[in-house]
Amino acid sequence: MGALTENHRCPKGRFSRVSDALVTLGTGSVVGAVLCYAIEGQPAGSLVLSSAALGAVLAYAMRQALTPRV
Repeated sequence: MGALTENHRCPKGRFSRVSDALVTLGTGSVVGAVLCYAIEGQPAGSLVLSSAALGAVLAYAMRQALTPRV
């Protein structure tokens, strides 16, 4: 594979990748639930849960699309 160059960066560890993903999913869930409450005054529990899940999925998809692959 060749010698390492001066600009070489080792990939992140497993803990760092998992914590980044969990922060992204948590943030997306909170934003989805808050938006649900902003649109609907007293939403049903299933609506809040589905909004939080959709927010998490969208946040994770945006994270994958916007971060560069090494």
